[in-house]
Order: sequence, then structure tokens, then C-alpha cells
Amino acid sequence: MAETIISTKDLHLYYGQNEALKGINLTLNEGEITALIGPSGCGKSTFLRCLNRMNDLIPNVTTTGSVLYKEQDIFGPKTDIVDLRKEIGMVFQQPNPFPFSVYENITYGLKLKGIKDKEQLDQIVEESLKAASVWDDVKDKLHASALNLSGGQQQRVCIARVLAVDPAIILLDEPTSALDPVSSGKIENTLLELKGKYTMVIVTHNMSQASRISDKTAFFLNGDLIEFNKTKNIFLEPQEKQTDDYISGRFG
Repeated sequence: MAETIISTKDLHLYYGQNEALKGINLTLNEGEITALIGPSGCGKSTFLRCLNRMNDLIPNVTTTGSVLYKEQDIFGPKTDIVDLRKEIGMVFQQPNPFPFSVYENITYGLKLKGIKDKEQLDQIVEESLKAASVWDDVKDKLHASALNLSGGQQQRVCIARVLAVDPAIILLDEPTSALDPVSSGKIENTLLELKGKYTMVIVTHNMSQASRISDKTAFFLNGDLIEFNKTKNIFLEPQEKQTDDYISGRFG
């Protein structure tokens, strides 16, 4: 039986007076990939950013309810947000490598953790880049700027940067939407290779991507969680008419 790693209970989020999330109850299991689908503005990226408190960076946001990570409420007063974001890492829609070398991108978080031993840093850099399926592309460019890489390579370096600090959960906000199909395919293959070792939550507009790589799928609409189930059930036997309409392309 899969262990629960994170769960939300009656999670509401408001941007000012606008209610963007309307009481979301969702449980994520260790080692699974969960896809969040739904039309633009439905709340899926907002929900994703709740899971490591990235919404704290947006002014005038109010959150109620709870997000339990390892049975502790991440909105509780004892939460260290820096530590939380090391354990629950994030990969964004646009590749966002730091404007320095590939090597320095990967070691950035490690140095913040106090790791200074060059041999250890070298080893983690290589392991992380290999895990992100980009080592062969960059092993001869480790000390060149990450900004010189292609978009797909930059995104895989960003995944490696998250992996380097050994997170439990990886959040991915449309990580392939800015990439060409070949690069997108490489990212998908990377995520499938990482599956089981990490818990992943991916926001995607790409229905075929969700069906290919995820174990479970959650369908959001207008701030509500309409349906959450095994991916094959969502795509082949949706229980809600709104889910069926969205998946079959009748709206969205």
C-alpha cells in the first residue's frame, strides 16, 4: 500500500477577494506522478504552488485549510520555508537556470547547505546531471554558462539543480510547454526514469502527456477539484460529465 506523503484538507486560497481554490481535498502518495489538468485559470498552478508555499511570494494572498507534509502542517509556525523548499523542489514553465556555469547551478543549493568538499560536490553534480538525462550533453561544458544551452538542456539542468539537494517531492509547472516536441519527449523520459524515487506533481495542458506519464490525474475547473482518480480511469471512464467534456475537447 502506497504511503501518503502530502495531503490537503479544505484548502482555500484567495487573491484579494477572488477565491481561486475552493476547499481542495487531495492526497498524494510517495513515488507516484500526479498530473493536474484543466483549462487555463482553473487553479491547478495555484494549487501546485501551495504545496511548497510559493504563493507566499504573491501579495494579498490568503490561504485557509491545511497542507500536511509528513503529517505536519506546512502553514504551521514551526515550518522553515527554506528547508521546506529543499524537500519540495520546483521546476517552472520557462527554463530558469541561474546566469552562471552549469556546475555552479547544480552546486548552488548544496553550498547553501554547507557542503564545501570539492570531491563531494563533483560527485553530486555528475549524479544529478545523469539522473536528469543531461550529463552527456553538458559534461564538457560544466564551467560554461548554463544560458548557452538549448531550452531543453536548460530545463533538464533545472531538474538536476532540484535533484541535487535530494528532495522528496518535485513540483513541475508545465515544464515542457516552452519546448519543442523532441525536448519535451526527453523531459518526459527523464520524469519516467525518476518515478518511484521521487513523488512528482505536474501541471500540464497536454492531455496525452498526462496520460503517458502520470499514475493519477486531478481535474480542476473554476477553483474546484472536479475529479481525482487513477489516470486510466480519468481518461477512459470519467465519473463526472465535466471531466468527460474536457478530456474529449468539448470545452477548454
